[in-house]
Amino acid sequence: MERLGQEIKLTPAISVSRLSHTYPAKNKRPARRALRDVSLEVAPGETFGLLGPNGGGKSTLFKILSTFFKPSPGLVQVLGLDAAHDAAQIRPRIGVVFQNPSLDAKLTVSENMTHQGHLYGLRGKLLLQRIASMLERYGLSDRRDEPTGTLSGGLRRRVELAKGLLHDPELILLDEPSTGLDPGARRDLWDHLRELKSSRRITLLLTTHLMEDAENCDRLLLINEGKTAASGSPRELKARIGGDVIAIESANPLELQKAIKERFDIEPALVDGSLRIERERGHAFIPQLVESFPGLIKSVNLSQPTLEDVFVHVTGLGVRL
Repeated sequence: MERLGQEIKLTPAISVSRLSHTYPAKNKRPARRALRDVSLEVAPGETFGLLGPNGGGKSTLFKILSTFFKPSPGLVQVLGLDAAHDAAQIRPRIGVVFQNPSLDAKLTVSENMTHQGHLYGLRGKLLLQRIASMLERYGLSDRRDEPTGTLSGGLRRRVELAKGLLHDPELILLDEPSTGLDPGARRDLWDHLRELKSSRRITLLLTTHLMEDAENCDRLLLINEGKTAASGSPRELKARIGGDVIAIESANPLELQKAIKERFDIEPALVDGSLRIERERGHAFIPQLVESFPGLIKSVNLSQPTLEDVFVHVTGLGVRL
């Protein structure tokens, strides 16, 4: 914490400056640059999302922030500590929930929690109290003696969260937390995350390619091909699109794209086989489209901008890849 005049500036939970990362050549595969000059800052108590397609660089950045990879080149600070030199001091203060399950399916919920506690030096009465508290918090007390392999996906995610929070971290990192969960389990997960923030003011950083997750974040970094595409709150990002979004389905989208450009001097974006146009008063433009190309248009949909539309706007790509 720094005092500037009468203002108090809190130390960021995460600070990344001009970070790049290259995977070396291996087994005849050429070297691949996964991150390119990325910068970001996460405030204490914030829910911050890294949004982008698979392979866009999110997981690499996540591994660096969780101290799995060493940052080079670039500067990464986590909870005020240098990730390149102070990883051993950072790890006890953060919780990590990976995309791929880290539970031992043959061990019970309680046994998985016990082994997690041992990794962080927790023993005896303190460990038992922490386990009981976490299981109660996540509604798992009556499942403590069940093998985790018998639990539903939503309940396993709760156990993963309970494990990640067992040692009382200040920051929790979640890699694609909702992947594989049904809508009900996803809502349940976010209810727990909101309760966690309100009760403990913990900082959350998550990676995702799901719009539902992104909408729940205070701020987002849109990342594609290892580079920052845009950043801001969901509302700020959607405000970058002027007007409405028109989505057009066609049996021949390339022909229709060319025809619209020639007729209206507009070049629609072609994303996942559909054409998208951003336009003020989109409802008034749709009749002109239908009348001009009746044989090429199968359907037209008008909507307010979404975060996926923002991603298309800044990259020309769909995010669900």
